[in-house]
Amino acid sequence: MKFDTIKLSELAAIQTGPFGSQLHKEDYVVHGTPIVTVEHLGSRKFTEQNLPCVSDKDKERLKKYVLKTGDIVFSRVGSVDRCSYVSAEYEGWMFSGRCLRVRPCEKLNPEYLYYFFLLEKTKQFVRNIATGATMPSINTKFMGEIPIRVPSLDAQNKIASILWMIDDKIELNKKINKNLEQQAEALFHSLFVENANPTWKDGMLSDLGTVVAGGTPSKTKPEYYSEQGIAWITPKDLSLNKSKFISHGEIDISELGFYKSSATKMPTGTVLFSSRAPIGYIAIAANEVTTNQGFKSVVPNENVGTSFMYYLLKFLLPTIEGMASGSTFKEISGAGMKSVPVVIPDNET
Repeated sequence: MKFDTIKLSELAAIQTGPFGSQLHKEDYVVHGTPIVTVEHLGSRKFTEQNLPCVSDKDKERLKKYVLKTGDIVFSRVGSVDRCSYVSAEYEGWMFSGRCLRVRPCEKLNPEYLYYFFLLEKTKQFVRNIATGATMPSINTKFMGEIPIRVPSLDAQNKIASILWMIDDKIELNKKINKNLEQQAEALFHSLFVENANPTWKDGMLSDLGTVVAGGTPSKTKPEYYSEQGIAWITPKDLSLNKSKFISHGEIDISELGFYKSSATKMPTGTVLFSSRAPIGYIAIAANEVTTNQGFKSVVPNENVGTSFMYYLLKFLLPTIEGMASGSTFKEISGAGMKSVPVVIPDNET
């Protein structure tokens, strides 16, 4: 496929949002036209929480900052590679002074351009041309320097159509998974909380599974770490990976690092539970893993199983937080985790 490489400034109009001198905080209203800002960017759709709004009068006064279908809105400061696509549902919204709007010309399929912006190579280019060490920023001139690979319009349409359909499918799958997750949690509450059998015995978490702490190999020994070694999970990994399952963290540890640390290998199906900074990140090991010392994970007993343990720990989170201690940051100890009070259902339930 033949590509021409053309600067963005030759293919799109790039506009900075209204600044403080044009729009003051007191101009915002409760009901009006939404204004997207940096916090609302980062995916195909805007995040619609905490949207500021302006009156019809201010919208007319600042009409050159009104969005239309096919525009792409970038963060002008901070995470300058973040962007969102303006679909028909956002037609007529506005964008803030902390953002840049890219409006492609007729030579570009807007959806193709959006996906081009999502390429890691393009993101890296944007990060590299940003100025400012503490708070990176980008302006219309720098943005215009981005090289865009432009195939024929027919090829753009085909590429965009395929990628858009894949994203639609991903979005649908996420909705289905969310619904199934809600059903599973509701079933757990129904069986084990709301309709708990009064004859079930009281016990401790250690009666239902083995509580396992983690360990960290010395950071001064690079040979203790590996890009492809033993999976090693930290709380930071769970903060970045919002999935229910996790297989690897940002970096693995080597066999030597494992041998030289207190890390413990845990089997597939172990429920990982962060015990500090913060307490309560929960995920399921998709394969054999180790963790750092910021976890008190639970290997469920065979008759208990992963699913029950996962929802039990989610339910017990307020109790565990209440049992934590510490002045700088709260932490639940291994002994504390083992002694968390539980009700032990019969095996059949």
